[in-house]
Amino acid sequence: MFKKILIANRGEIALRIIRTCREMGVKTVAVYSTADRDSLHVRFADEAVCIGPPASRLSYLNIQNIISAAEVTGADAIHPGYGFLSENAEFSQICADYGIKFIGATAAQINSMGDKATAKATMRTAGVPVIPGSVGLLDSVAQGKELAAEMGYPVILKATAGGGGRGMRIVTKEDEFEKAWNDARQESGAAFGNDGLYLEKFVEEPRHIEIQIIGDQFGNVSHLSERDCSIQRRHQKLVEETPSPIITPELREKMGDAAVKGARAIAYEGAGTVEFLVDKHGNFFFMEMNTRIQVEHPITEEVTDFDLIKEQIKVAAGEPVSGKNYTPKLFAMECRINAEDPGNGFRPSPGKITNLHFPGGHGIRIDSHVYSGYTIPPNYDSMIAKLIVSGQSREEVITRMKRALQEFVIEGIKTTIPFHIKLMDDAGFRSGNFTTKFLEGFDFSDL
Repeated sequence: MFKKILIANRGEIALRIIRTCREMGVKTVAVYSTADRDSLHVRFADEAVCIGPPASRLSYLNIQNIISAAEVTGADAIHPGYGFLSENAEFSQICADYGIKFIGATAAQINSMGDKATAKATMRTAGVPVIPGSVGLLDSVAQGKELAAEMGYPVILKATAGGGGRGMRIVTKEDEFEKAWNDARQESGAAFGNDGLYLEKFVEEPRHIEIQIIGDQFGNVSHLSERDCSIQRRHQKLVEETPSPIITPELREKMGDAAVKGARAIAYEGAGTVEFLVDKHGNFFFMEMNTRIQVEHPITEEVTDFDLIKEQIKVAAGEPVSGKNYTPKLFAMECRINAEDPGNGFRPSPGKITNLHFPGGHGIRIDSHVYSGYTIPPNYDSMIAKLIVSGQSREEVITRMKRALQEFVIEGIKTTIPFHIKLMDDAGFRSGNFTTKFLEGFDFSDL
């Protein structure tokens, strides 16, 4: 087992990792930017090293400074959390070159899944259902139009290096294709430095379902069932739940088997998720693989009684996974509490928290790094807390979640709490009858 782990991240995930390390008897090193000197992960770690100014590229994305911090403190492993460098193949390889264990996927594994066109080809070869579309990247508008005509509209153009909905365009008819092509390439090139596009059949009325997997260094892979992440705006998740209201035991088994098959195809090591779109007929298609821990991992932990961070660390230290697959014993839901104004297009709302009260009671978990008097910097992601609720049924979870949200007090800034309270009362949401487009028709006027 490792003696000291450096956490190359910030906020609630850094604090989450510190807690598990402390339970395991492993020392921790926090790294922080000057904007985060008063953050809880800095206070709770055994050691802390400042790695630069507020800008991410000069601090949390600064590989040289992070490696230097690991060497100075004698850390023998680095946990990247999610975001920042967690899916950076170069960082994973540099850690290996310096004899520091990267708690996550290898560079080769990250590269195999990081490019979406390559990932699709890998999964197709492994026998995992893939959305019909181009084999590899498109060479030209003419090739794209020809393939779209064969598949039938609507289709979707996607940036191979994309994320967060950038570099994506839905095309409903041929005369829209060329403009969508140009717009998607321009946006992708500007955002990612890569304007490569591929084409897929557009899945109508989709649900976004991900399967949590974990693999070890010996070729063993287990899955921990699904999470439904369909409540999202601009392709960014706001609410996640498990089990999904639409997944039957038979479909869960098929999707779980497909996810394990895909992970084994790249000899996957660590925690990750295989993401699928499920259509209204119950057909599922591979979308992408995230080679890291996910924001929403706590709901899986709550329904399986399984510490995913601890398992990540054990796998990285060379211990095997059980090979057993897990199914939910309870129901759980997570609401992302963001420092945003939901009544104003979810505009970021950084600033000082003047008053804070966390909800409590049976089945309530809060993962957060904020406190009363804490100033939320404008430099990073706006998520400030995750409210996780578990119960014996989905109805009980929704009722408990609404009660917890009503108890949750954050003053001094705008948050997504009012939106979540309203969502818990929405008939469509309560029925489980929704798709990834659900919020396009949601009324935000009174928030």
